[in-house]
Amino acid sequence: MALAILHTESSLGWGGQEIRVLTEAAGVARMGHEVLLAAPAQSRIFAEAARFGVKARAIPIARKGARGVLALRQLLARHAFDVINTHSSTDTWLAALARATLPSAPPIVRTRHISAPLPHNRATRWLYNTATARIVTTGEKLREQVIAETGVEGSRVVSIPTGIDLARFHPGDRDTARASIGLPKDVPIVGIVATLRSWKGHRYLLEAFAAMKRADALLVVVGDGPQRESLEAFAAELGIASQVKFAGNQADVAPWMQSFDVFCLPSYANEGVPQALMQAMACGLPVLTTPVGSIREIVHENLTGLMAPPRDADAIRGELEKLLGDAEWSASLGKRAAAAARERFGEALMVERMLRVFSEAARHG
Repeated sequence: MALAILHTESSLGWGGQEIRVLTEAAGVARMGHEVLLAAPAQSRIFAEAARFGVKARAIPIARKGARGVLALRQLLARHAFDVINTHSSTDTWLAALARATLPSAPPIVRTRHISAPLPHNRATRWLYNTATARIVTTGEKLREQVIAETGVEGSRVVSIPTGIDLARFHPGDRDTARASIGLPKDVPIVGIVATLRSWKGHRYLLEAFAAMKRADALLVVVGDGPQRESLEAFAAELGIASQVKFAGNQADVAPWMQSFDVFCLPSYANEGVPQALMQAMACGLPVLTTPVGSIREIVHENLTGLMAPPRDADAIRGELEKLLGDAEWSASLGKRAAAAARERFGEALMVERMLRVFSEAARHG
């Protein structure tokens, strides 16, 4: 049976969460279901929806308030949706309140993408235990966190990691990839693809890169965000500005991934299962990361990647030196990472599992 699904997203930013929302919505739509995204007019996700082939409607849900509740209430009253899939705290609250004011309204499936702590109060317990029919997390550790912090019944919470497009993210010819994006051919490149937020750990990567004292190496930072100016200043302060390329946001990060020798994501908070990490593994890169959020669920230490303690620049430096200093070992890590990605990270699996949750919620509420 075809479903009508409303996705809501209040975030104005752009990163793994927003990309998952659009990727998942597009995949579900391709399966013959009706999908609509409701998001603020000024949000990046609203602007990008058409590129993903997702229908979108602008409504004022960037902040909590009566306007957002009313806008969602009107949307729900005029369209016969089978389920609402909310993605951030603000739009979840607005959807829950809008739904509570209608005599009949579709159930809410709340997808929780990050591992930030949940408030310990009665309102949050109502939101998760009463207002929400099902909860999806992007990792098992996040699932356990939601259950512990809200008291919600475990059977109503399911972990569904983000899926990636394995037709786009796969091992490629490094020299060809570098030529296509203007990176030098014969230098070791450490890369990171992440929104420039403090908790992604860019400062620790910059500090570690500087401490390696490798004049022959290049650090490529793909992404943009609120920390860019301070990170560029920090690179200059460390004396490595000429060895760090801030590439900004890129519509297609696959050739950038395929250009790297090593991928590093030194996050220290808030992670679920980072898409960029899975993409790097699918591209056959040796990855260095941290045991934050649900990262351990996709990176098996010393088998498909390496781990360093969060906020430890010296440990990051040491692991980077190992990876750059032993090409054969690094290549073996990358091959095992690519094999794991092909087996576990496909987009189709994510879509199939999400549709199962939507169908259960629509049938049973």
